[in-house]
Amino acid sequence: MGDIDLKTVKIEKPEDMNFILGQTHFIKSVEDLYEAMVNSAPTAKFGIAFCEASGARKVRSIGNDDDLKKLAEKNALNIGAGHSFIIFMEKCFPLHVLNKIKDVPEVCSIYCATANPTKVIIAESEIGDKTGRGILGVIDGFIPKGIENKEDIAWRKKFLRDIGYKL
Repeated sequence: MGDIDLKTVKIEKPEDMNFILGQTHFIKSVEDLYEAMVNSAPTAKFGIAFCEASGARKVRSIGNDDDLKKLAEKNALNIGAGHSFIIFMEKCFPLHVLNKIKDVPEVCSIYCATANPTKVIIAESEIGDKTGRGILGVIDGFIPKGIENKEDIAWRKKFLRDIGYKL
């Protein structure tokens, strides 16, 4: 594709761990994302990492769990796309925090919120004498096997009630 190289980066995480991947635009995002997490799910454990796109170009991180913070740092560094952020969480699900994350003024978009095996599709290109990266999208999980039938619908409805999300 000329001056653009496409790559995929696999998210490295425990099998059932949820995460949110998004894009933001300012260094204070890491602290604002922290506040969104603790205000949405006070008992959650989490780690956040943010890829600074200019200046020192560091992976900025914060969290209330050192292992999750290190996991976020590792994945953010692997992705390496400017202004991207990743949040790994335990003791909560993305649906508990996603609206608060989206309400952070610096957040531009969310690519995914999932526990599925995920690959991030990256475009890499030279910008002057430096290399830049951007996220084009994600591959979140697998191809569907078919359309749900009556038994599948019954299972879905029962499951949502069993875990307390529906009455």
